[in-house]
Amino acid sequence: MSTDRRKFIKHLGASVLLTSATLNSLAAKEDHELKILKAQKRTGPNDKIRIATIGMGIMGFNDTRAALTVPGVELVGCCDLYKGRLDRAKELYGPTLFTTGDHREILARKDIDAVIIATSDNWHSQIAIDAMHSGKAVYSEKPMVHQISQGLAEIKAQHDTKMVFQVGSQRVSSIAYAKAKELYEAGAIGQINSIEASFNRQSALGAWQYTIPFDASVQTVDWARYQSNAKVKYDFDSKRFFRWRNYREYGTGVAGDLFVHLLSGIHFITSSKGPERIYSIGDLTYWKDGRNVPDVMSAVIHYGETKEHPAFEVTLRVNFISGEGDRSSTKIVGSEGVLNLDDENGFTISKHKLPVAPGIGGWDSLSTFTEAQQKALMDDYNKRYSQADNQRPSSPDISYRVPDGYNSSHDHFANFFDSMRTGKPVVEDAVFGFRAAAPCLACNDSYFENKVIHWDAENMKIV
Repeated sequence: MSTDRRKFIKHLGASVLLTSATLNSLAAKEDHELKILKAQKRTGPNDKIRIATIGMGIMGFNDTRAALTVPGVELVGCCDLYKGRLDRAKELYGPTLFTTGDHREILARKDIDAVIIATSDNWHSQIAIDAMHSGKAVYSEKPMVHQISQGLAEIKAQHDTKMVFQVGSQRVSSIAYAKAKELYEAGAIGQINSIEASFNRQSALGAWQYTIPFDASVQTVDWARYQSNAKVKYDFDSKRFFRWRNYREYGTGVAGDLFVHLLSGIHFITSSKGPERIYSIGDLTYWKDGRNVPDVMSAVIHYGETKEHPAFEVTLRVNFISGEGDRSSTKIVGSEGVLNLDDENGFTISKHKLPVAPGIGGWDSLSTFTEAQQKALMDDYNKRYSQADNQRPSSPDISYRVPDGYNSSHDHFANFFDSMRTGKPVVEDAVFGFRAAAPCLACNDSYFENKVIHWDAENMKIV
């Protein structure tokens, strides 16, 4: 640990006034105000970035909305396989908006600088590769691949084309995660040894039973194009299109959809390249609506010791019928404290250090010895340790909340467009995105094949 970081963490431990407000003054206000100033910067014609969104589902509309909060960004076109969503895009963004059901028409346009890929997971990789070879910058929703075997080819495409490519896990751009990473690296919780992270939900919509329009049919949905890259073809099924997350053929289940959020944040904070061993279990316990992925899933993942971090264990869990209600949490446990992340809204650090003295008596073998032996042991113990040595050191909790109105998705897109304008590296490139996605997809492999998956994080391949 550097001298500056030691001084910083010493200051944190010594300050009894360290509160949420104090931490806001240390980071949140400055960072947030800097983002606002950048957002308010006047952009000239040469700064304008023209975008198109491919896949206008829930994330497609949300991503488009977030992207357009960044000054100097203009929406040129939208692509979707359901005609109703193209009509909705024109309702929102004007009747002159270019719309198409064929993403290749988007990629062929010379007036589009970047594309947002928010399709079903099975189309992410191929469209991203085609887009980069077409000279488009790419913002790809997570997971960036549908199958682990697609990852290295997508990384190669980015390397060969030199196009800007960013994966859409917004936690990597969150100021809350940036501050958590700073405190973690400063030693605020000691040496990491385990992490527990989860998503709990308790609603039909949270379990992906999304609304299906009345006009869903082969006349309004390009069903043939949708499943053209699938190994097994099915007759038209509106659930398989509008609720694609529930099916392995098009989505990646709770592991690829939600575990990847958790691992992206974990890898960002710990600077990890990934785990060594992965094992998962799960079941379809409640939402038996035709889906072929579990609605409750848990994974145990082992991270070996590397130059970036000591060895630690990660437990991931998603429960779509949790009596706890809707809640997401990530708890990073160290030898001297716990970092509790509240989604992207902030965190709390609780510090707990061992006393100098190991303790004697109580739930101990001392009372099983003779009185003479007990007295001799107690006398020796009291000579070696003072009363202060027996006290557990205490420190106030450290709390941090993002400013009101803060939105990490805006910052994630701002970072993406800033990279396009300045050439600086993106915050979540193809290598980072794949290293977060692959272990999550390996959780699916472990679940369906009932085996431990061994992963080479450095070379990004299954062993």
